[in-house]
Amino acid sequence: MRHNTGDMPGTLYIVATPIGNLEDITPRALRVLREVEVIACEDTRRTRVLLNHFGIKTRTISYHEHNERESAAGLGKLLEGGKNVAMVSDAGTPLISDPGFRVVNAAIESGITVVPIPGPTAFVAALVASGLPSDQFFFAGFLPARANARRAHLEDLAAIQATLVFYEAPHRIAAALSDAVDVLGNREAAVARELTKIHEEIARGNLRELAKRFSQSTATRGEIVLLISGASESAFESTGERELSSMRLIDRVRQLERDGLDSKLALKKAARELGLKRAEAYRLIVAQKNRRSR
Repeated sequence: MRHNTGDMPGTLYIVATPIGNLEDITPRALRVLREVEVIACEDTRRTRVLLNHFGIKTRTISYHEHNERESAAGLGKLLEGGKNVAMVSDAGTPLISDPGFRVVNAAIESGITVVPIPGPTAFVAALVASGLPSDQFFFAGFLPARANARRAHLEDLAAIQATLVFYEAPHRIAAALSDAVDVLGNREAAVARELTKIHEEIARGNLRELAKRFSQSTATRGEIVLLISGASESAFESTGERELSSMRLIDRVRQLERDGLDSKLALKKAARELGLKRAEAYRLIVAQKNRRSR
């Protein structure tokens, strides 16, 4: 690593750290953390546990989503003054559903060299062990916390033929799985939690099975990755055809309801008349409601 006396700008290192098992840190990451002048941490207390374990005494400063704009300016001054800085998150690779983008972007705009130090990322570990196709995947970060927004987001992703990958909070995983069944259908899926830790678990099955399993669990804990198989080539019509099907279905359901049928029977009858499976008809209704509620 190059050290200088301030006549040249420093280097910003984006350093991946373990997501659980401390043995997963790389020798290169340890060397960089020892040699830089400053380590920028999402939470200095959590990072200090890692640093103490490996006997690293480097000075730490804090950056997080609430002070990222100010941190970008402060770190920029250090880098422009010739200091080498390592950026770490609480766990895994910085910037992946974590703060840090403004810091990196500001450094690039200032002509600072940015060097990635690769290492663990939770969604990659989950994907390769899930049993779902990994040749193409779509990482969508955290699902929205509110049910309507979550369903709308899932509907936006429904036609993607790559494996869908999300982060999710333990107290919302059951609701997320239930919504996924309603919006996407009963696809194959996996729920990975506490990866590389003592209680690591990867639950595999279809969405309905997993929704039932996690709805019955009263103490789901840990960091969670939700993976859902992508749409099959024949599963969806073109966007225009789907929109037309939705309009026909809704019009027919309304007509049957005016004729005296309750909503469930009306949907069942309309689906049969239009040659749709009941589950697909329900998804079309849900998708239309989600679009109107945005």
